[in-house]
Amino acid sequence: MTDHREPSLYGPATLARLDAEIIGRSREAQLVVAALMAGRHLMLEGPPGTGKSTLLRGVARTTSQDFEFVEGNAELTPARLVGHFDPAQVLETGYVSEVWVDGPLARALKDGSLLYLEEINRIPEETLNLLVTVMSEAELTVPRLGRIDAHPSFRLVAAMNPFDAVGTARISGAIYDRVCRISMDYQSETDEVAIAASQGPPVTAFADREYVAKIVRLVRATRSHPEIRVGSSVRGAVDLLLLAVELASLRGAPATDPGVGLDAALTALSGRIRLHDSASSTPEEIITALWQQMMSPDSDGADELTDQGTDPGKARGRRAAETTTRRS
Repeated sequence: MTDHREPSLYGPATLARLDAEIIGRSREAQLVVAALMAGRHLMLEGPPGTGKSTLLRGVARTTSQDFEFVEGNAELTPARLVGHFDPAQVLETGYVSEVWVDGPLARALKDGSLLYLEEINRIPEETLNLLVTVMSEAELTVPRLGRIDAHPSFRLVAAMNPFDAVGTARISGAIYDRVCRISMDYQSETDEVAIAASQGPPVTAFADREYVAKIVRLVRATRSHPEIRVGSSVRGAVDLLLLAVELASLRGAPATDPGVGLDAALTALSGRIRLHDSASSTPEEIITALWQQMMSPDSDGADELTDQGTDPGKARGRRAAETTTRRS
């Protein structure tokens, strides 16, 4: 197995800069940097909005390493990933290296870039097969062009969302056997509050940090609601807060006005959640219920969600049991 290591590119200084830039990903940053230092390729698995792209872009930025971003989809053919000969010039000169146009994989190999493949499980199998030799032998052979050797600092990092089965395929064992895998779940509540509060001047309109914390708890509650299959990431909280600020300015109302907040929540979250097939409620009904439960001035919904592991269903069940006890 080829050793790709270039110790001077990654190290403790990289980690220190990442910790200063990225909120709540210290452990994952350590694992990513360690794997890259060891010359390994990576697979990051986790739901959307957990900072996979942010972390990798931070690595590239802090090391001044070139960054090649590739969005995985069914249209990503081998030619689009590797490169191609310019058809017009081939008619005049034939298949010569001068008319070859590098794709992101060829550029990353030659320049020693960090190649980031987003949504790798959406990429066609014939395209993925190109990566097997690249990762194991640090080279790629292109018909009529020849061999492209990988620069020592070349690394491939792939990411995938394991919860979305629409338009995806299983990753082969040959790919998994050539990568180190890091699972990235949602950040902690404290980290998500810090992320939401760090979005610049618009969010500082909420002078009360507790309001931001309530919005984050509301968004986190969508991940464990019994009728929701996939909840919202912290991006939902960020968008909700930003929308509330702008909507409040249009209505001439405070950003914490309940009507403003609920409309912002419906707009920011209704498209982000995915319901179970058996769900009896609409996304709007669920979000409205969660909002009323957690954001009403006289509501203790936030405490109940915390007590019950942020499961609104359990919280409702506890309230019903308490009511029955009181009546008896």
